[in-house]
Amino acid sequence: MRTTPLAKASEVERKWYVIDGEDVVLGRLSSVVASILRGKNKPTYTPNVDTGDNVIVINADKVRLTGRKAKNKIYYSHSDHPGGLKSISAGQKQAEKPDRFIEDSVRGMLPKNTLGRLEIKKLHVYAGSEHNHQAQNPEKLDINKLI
Repeated sequence: MRTTPLAKASEVERKWYVIDGEDVVLGRLSSVVASILRGKNKPTYTPNVDTGDNVIVINADKVRLTGRKAKNKIYYSHSDHPGGLKSISAGQKQAEKPDRFIEDSVRGMLPKNTLGRLEIKKLHVYAGSEHNHQAQNPEKLDINKLI
């Protein structure tokens, strides 16, 4: 009987990808990035092993939101103290912390367990077009061809 080979964490080869976020819709960008971080683009994908690659997202401040989300979509957080409810619109969050804006979106698409916490560490987001990972020789990935 032949069995499917399962990946081992020590045998995984990781690549580095650069994705330009300029004029890309946030949800489409996040879903592609989450898929690469999980390793679903590889034939060796194993659900319980971190087989994903590292992803660098540049131009995070130029990611697009469709419709009226910039004004109408509200993010809530609470400090667990009475009266500690805070709210911020998607447009404000993108303007203030564009790197955090994309990280939170991708984090919502990863598993909510130890594996997801390992995978999100391989995401590197930069607001401008410069990044400091040239030594890893990242491959440029055109997201419009993947969608």
